[in-house]
Amino acid sequence: QDYFTDENRVLKKDPQQDYHLEYAMENSTHTILAFSRELHTCDTNDKSITESTVRVIWAYHHKDMGEAGQNYHGSNRGTKSLRLLNPEKEVVLSASLPYFDLTNKDVPVPDKDTTYWCQMFKIPVQHEKHHVTKVEPLIQKGHENLVHHILLYQCSSNLNDSVLDYGHECYHPNMPDSFLTCETVIFAWAIGGEGFTYPPHVGLSIGTAADPQFVLMEVHYDNPSYTEGLIDNSGLRLIYTPVIRKYDAGVIEAGLWVSLFHNIPPGMPEFVSEGHCTLECLEEALGAERPSGIHVFAVLLHAHLAGRAIRMRHFRNGEEQKLLAYDDEFDFNFQEFQYLKEERTILPGDNLITECHYSTVDRIRMTWVRK
Repeated sequence: QDYFTDENRVLKKDPQQDYHLEYAMENSTHTILAFSRELHTCDTNDKSITESTVRVIWAYHHKDMGEAGQNYHGSNRGTKSLRLLNPEKEVVLSASLPYFDLTNKDVPVPDKDTTYWCQMFKIPVQHEKHHVTKVEPLIQKGHENLVHHILLYQCSSNLNDSVLDYGHECYHPNMPDSFLTCETVIFAWAIGGEGFTYPPHVGLSIGTAADPQFVLMEVHYDNPSYTEGLIDNSGLRLIYTPVIRKYDAGVIEAGLWVSLFHNIPPGMPEFVSEGHCTLECLEEALGAERPSGIHVFAVLLHAHLAGRAIRMRHFRNGEEQKLLAYDDEFDFNFQEFQYLKEERTILPGDNLITECHYSTVDRIRMTWVRK
């Protein structure tokens, strides 16, 4: 039956029954209910289902409903963030495909709020072109809330293996000069995300002279409780194939640059910041190398705890196009790639605006924006 709750958490039967049971089954361990509903029911007691994150709340009692109504669920309850209209791609990859891991080795995480740790790696030598088809996070057990995001940068090919011997805190005055050669992001992962599978016609190229030979892995550790003695060994697993796909994958970053000029006042129920990827910028970036544009097949929207909503806006010739991606119910702990239903072309001369909505209503100090 279709029920709803009021502000006092009282459960009430909805006079407009919009949920329909498709089938139900039960065995000794599981009860399975399959149901359907219109995305927009025009019922004020129902929440519209969009491409934004949906927080699904579940609760159950071990006994069936009695004559007096529902039995209280007690501790049998929970919640899970999902993207009901944009689930992760389920692509079956051969279990025999080769892979390599890029993982930190016993990194001491300082007892401070935020740390960015950088470590250089060498891509295993391939004597011909291969394509990475999937990247999986390898988060140390128990550190799921400590590792906030991981970025992989391509570095200069002129480096030698001596750069592999040490890691260092990123953006530090004493950071090795070799780290400064690592500017192009080739992959990104954020908290709550599962593995990312490239579409069947796309892969991340490795093995040619133009491909990354040395990469820098940047791990953002989030330690707001200032826990001491943490040692981390997290990283990424890259699965690859010698079967070449039609297109090479890349990453375009758009948003607000990390700067002391970007801050959010306290006590704000809503505060909006915009990052502009201007037509001049895209013309310079794509004009010579990609005059026919690039094709976007997935978007990762990324923000921190004050983030409430993110919108990726797309303009061409001064006219706004359909949103590239959005999440009006952003969940800090669920930052997953959105696969676009249809690839979108970004042309030289287009304009991208990353619109970030924040709330600091529960904060008494200025918020400085992090990477």
